Amino acid sequence: MTHVEHKQVNGKYFAYGPYVKEMNLWFRYVSEVVVIAPLSLDQAIDPIDLPYDHSRINFIPVSSFDLLAWKSKFKSTFLIPSIFLKIIKEMKAADHIHLRCPGNMGLLGCLAQVFFPRKPKTAKYAGNWDPKSKQPATYRLQQWILANRFLTKNMQVLVYGDWDAANPNLKPFFTATYKNNEIQPTIPRELNFPLKFIFVGSLVKGKNPIISCKALKLLQDEGIPSELHLYGEGPEREIIERFIADNSLHEKIILHGNVNSSDLKKAYLESHFLLFASKSEGWPKAVAEAMFWGCLPITTRVSCVPEMVDQGKRGLLIDSDPVQIIGGVKALIKNPEDYRKKVEKAMTWSRAFTLERFQSEIKNLLIRG
Repeated sequence: MTHVEHKQVNGKYFAYGPYVKEMNLWFRYVSEVVVIAPLSLDQAIDPIDLPYDHSRINFIPVSSFDLLAWKSKFKSTFLIPSIFLKIIKEMKAADHIHLRCPGNMGLLGCLAQVFFPRKPKTAKYAGNWDPKSKQPATYRLQQWILANRFLTKNMQVLVYGDWDAANPNLKPFFTATYKNNEIQPTIPRELNFPLKFIFVGSLVKGKNPIISCKALKLLQDEGIPSELHLYGEGPEREIIERFIADNSLHEKIILHGNVNSSDLKKAYLESHFLLFASKSEGWPKAVAEAMFWGCLPITTRVSCVPEMVDQGKRGLLIDSDPVQIIGGVKALIKNPEDYRKKVEKAMTWSRAFTLERFQSEIKNLLIRG
């Protein structure tokens, strides 16, 4: 079960592409799938949406709900009981229970799974598990239930990072984008000008795309030839467009919107740096993908990212500060050999996490269940 919005077109169910890609790998090892999730009335397929790939999918639609504003909380009190009963019914009939957390549906799933201690279960916690991070109370509740060995039994919770090795419920995990046969010799590119930066991800406040734009402006102000390409869509686009216009940066900051995987791969290969000043992440795929293709990440210390970049040996760790970003870039310009070494270490690390390895790990989880 998941909070991800779905759409039905020509008998197939579509949802956010990266999520569906992963779930299709899980589906390879089961004969029948029951999906409990919201079904959108808007049937327009976004370019990033993909369909499930399985011959036997039983989709159980539920109403979307949230617990943010008082009005939505009031409405949710009428929706939650019926959704919870649907979840209980399907869990009772299932051979294996899989939860997608954190999220509103994930919270209900966490509560419902307590009643099935003998059922084999997995939960993908796609957010930041760091116990010291600032998170919504509902996320904390999901973490507490999943990690509690009295309430949650026969469960493997897949988390990004190694936070509590003593808890058998928790299993450090990863995600992947590329196959073994996509690995190709990649020579770290020279730090020639103009420096090419990219941002990859949703244009939302939490991912701080405007920080990347401000860093690019500072580089221009200091006379360092550079350009920034942003890949993704979201509500912050209008703010970025205004920033570009106000600072006459039309030729230096380019918004590409959502693009397909081959175009994105080309962008990684042609870029020197990924700028990623996100406030909250699980396993940021953009960071791992950039490292895979020799594009050095400049990223915040969030979730398991410090582990991913080996505390700065495979990238640059920064605060959400444009001045700090350009300081790190200028240091690497002065020491291109350090840049090359970081890029090589980043590629070596990231290329160990392929789709084949990912699929093998998923298979092992289901077989053990």
